[in-house]
Amino acid sequence: MRLEKIIARSRVVDLHSVTLEGALEELLAACVDNFPDLKPEALLRGLLARESTMTTYLGLGVALPHVRVKMNRRYVLAIGRSRAGIRHDGAKDDERVRLIFMLIAGQKARDYLQVLASIARQVREQELVDNLVGAPDLDALHERLLGGFGGIRPVQAQQNRINRLMFNEAVRVARGAECGAIMVFGDTFVGGIQAGVLPARFKTILVTRNPIEPSEDHREFAETIQVRSFSTQRMAQLRSAILVALTRGIVTFSDRICCLGGVTGSNQFDTLAVVDIEREFQSLIKGDSELLPADVKPEVLERVIAVATELAVEGREGRPVGCFFVVGDTERVTKLSKPLVLNPFHGYKEEDRNILNPFMDETVKEFSSIDGAFVIRGDGVVESAGSLIQAVDNERTLPSGLGSRHAAAAAVSVVAECIAIVVSSSTSQVMLFRRGVMLQLTEKRR
Repeated sequence: MRLEKIIARSRVVDLHSVTLEGALEELLAACVDNFPDLKPEALLRGLLARESTMTTYLGLGVALPHVRVKMNRRYVLAIGRSRAGIRHDGAKDDERVRLIFMLIAGQKARDYLQVLASIARQVREQELVDNLVGAPDLDALHERLLGGFGGIRPVQAQQNRINRLMFNEAVRVARGAECGAIMVFGDTFVGGIQAGVLPARFKTILVTRNPIEPSEDHREFAETIQVRSFSTQRMAQLRSAILVALTRGIVTFSDRICCLGGVTGSNQFDTLAVVDIEREFQSLIKGDSELLPADVKPEVLERVIAVATELAVEGREGRPVGCFFVVGDTERVTKLSKPLVLNPFHGYKEEDRNILNPFMDETVKEFSSIDGAFVIRGDGVVESAGSLIQAVDNERTLPSGLGSRHAAAAAVSVVAECIAIVVSSSTSQVMLFRRGVMLQLTEKRR
């Protein structure tokens, strides 16, 4: 859903309390003014109870407290700004909360975790947060919220002669090669690429590291794929983007696509390539076109890949980390594993330990230093961390230089109907395993 649709001027307030509880009371008061059926005392108890089990602090001075209740509306969002700063147990050292996004969701809201994730993604940019906190008054703050949360509005690709030529040649090549789509790598341009630059008669797929909320009235691109890359090389996101497109059903193994891109941030298209998907992924499919296990949701695999890539890029506390995820067929995987440590996810609600929940990002990254694997259900619920995978596969030999995590990942992907993803501690590469076959998603860090 479009986030700006639930941002109301009457629920954008300046906060005076310096405690989280007091700030929540102020935000609830703003909600009750418009929705008198809401019970502020019960809502406050629910918000504080959730805070006691898992912090809602996102970083950069932003908190996202949330609760689900029985109500006819899908969502009520209240936003508070504090100039003095609010104490929050989840913040580090002397950090203070400057912005609070309080989300109340109806129990029938099916895209609850997706809405939380959308808000969390938008406020990860320091520039946007500073812009909101620095708004001169609440009217200006409301306008900036609408601008910032109304979907990222990419700048138009510089229409110089070479770019126009590349656009035209992409269409010609796509026609001549009988491509089913043109994949455009938007990170070539600072701020992204404006929609509509390619002819509408071709299916166009935008690949970008930035979250983009497409318009509900007009889909400028047929599809948008968000894939992070730490490389500035041309079309570095290619394999991951095609993998995501395959799992979503945007393309099939029999498709051919035309790819248009350039060096990240160069503002210049300079590369045109035709990719035969079946040939590119031939070793992975081996006659079986079902890449995604039956019980694994595409968005879950995308999220695990994103977290793995972020760990490969950022490491933990400045140091590289290696970690291991097993997604799908958890009943079989559990029988093939044993705990190395007490399960840190035991006893939590499934909603709170779902990988799609944005507050799980830091939790997963924090536990990534534990030896063993994360075992994740196909719907995203993390069943355990620190699990020793005891699967064995004597038929395949991995390339030299790969360690025990890679061997376990390859083996478990053979004996169980799952996907395994490994982040290498030595090279920061991200590897995906399916049916014992390895697919390299990122290149070695230099």
